[in-house]
Amino acid sequence: MSEQSKIRLAVVFGGRSSEHAISCLTAGSVMAVIDRDRYEVVPIGIAPDGRWVLAPSDQRLAIEDGRLPEVGSSGAALALPFDPSHPGLMVVEPGQVPRTLGDVDVVLPLLHGPYGEDGTIQGLLDLAGVRYVGAGVLASAVGMDKGFMKVIWAGQGLPVGPYVVATDRDWRRERKRVLDEIKELGLPVFVKPARAGSSMGITKVASEDDLESAIEAAREHDPKVIVEAAIEGREIECGVLQGVGDDPAEASLPSEVNVADGHDFYDFEAKYLDEGLRLDIPPNLPAEVIEEVRRLAVRAFDALGCEGLARVDFFYTTDGRLLLNEINTMPGFTPASAFPKMWAASGVEYPALVERLIHTALNRRLGLR
Repeated sequence: MSEQSKIRLAVVFGGRSSEHAISCLTAGSVMAVIDRDRYEVVPIGIAPDGRWVLAPSDQRLAIEDGRLPEVGSSGAALALPFDPSHPGLMVVEPGQVPRTLGDVDVVLPLLHGPYGEDGTIQGLLDLAGVRYVGAGVLASAVGMDKGFMKVIWAGQGLPVGPYVVATDRDWRRERKRVLDEIKELGLPVFVKPARAGSSMGITKVASEDDLESAIEAAREHDPKVIVEAAIEGREIECGVLQGVGDDPAEASLPSEVNVADGHDFYDFEAKYLDEGLRLDIPPNLPAEVIEEVRRLAVRAFDALGCEGLARVDFFYTTDGRLLLNEINTMPGFTPASAFPKMWAASGVEYPALVERLIHTALNRRLGLR
């Protein structure tokens, strides 16, 4: 296939959130399996300071000697025109006349957390008239905000656990009321940034004396905080893919997260650095419970209007109930991540999974859907 006839795929990674390095890891894994005979890949990095750069094609995006990867601010800067009749990329270099990099057929935004997974880049791409992989603006924004996510799920009759949301204004002006509401949840509780992922800024709190410091730690990532009652049970995850054409969404075999000794919960180190977890796919659960997980995962996906992909997280309680915990509209996507592992166990291997997501995006309608 000639260069001109290849599909032009821009892979966007990095970003301004605290999950910058995880996004780089995801991008490195995904770009390694993209069929270069079919696609011309344009790697675009977003540095922590927000600068968009044309990333080196040979940049190694992996953990090396315990160091996480990062997008540097050096290199040719990029600009995205907001003219749907001329979608493409402009290269802007100091002292040089801006030059076009050409049209892009589809964007794979492998960004995690705020300023990427939360509807911001999705809105930018919609304005520019460019197709992209994954959820649209609303589903991305709601999927990022754990408070609104639970409101919508509860409104759709889906089961969620008890929680309290503390906005920046609440915490600054009505701290006592917020703390009193949290104490009604009972202890322990989990204090989380409302709009972060990869277990960033999460604290398990077993004493009232530690509540305020845990909330302040979460506020370093997000001024909006959610506090959830600890659920006694097992952590179950399930992958969801948008159906092909007009087919309904599909759920993978679920997995159970088992955290190794030394980790009090599914924290960042357990996920990415210490090999501190084991995934059992499928979990040792009755067949009817596994089918209910898959059914609820699809309902949760549809309730938020998701597209492309998502990972839905549950608790299976000691009294046999399933509670929705949260959804991730751009889950970690290395071969060691739960989402690809669940789909591999369901018969969709990693390269085929990436291809399906790109194919789905290429066939989506521009504009309102």
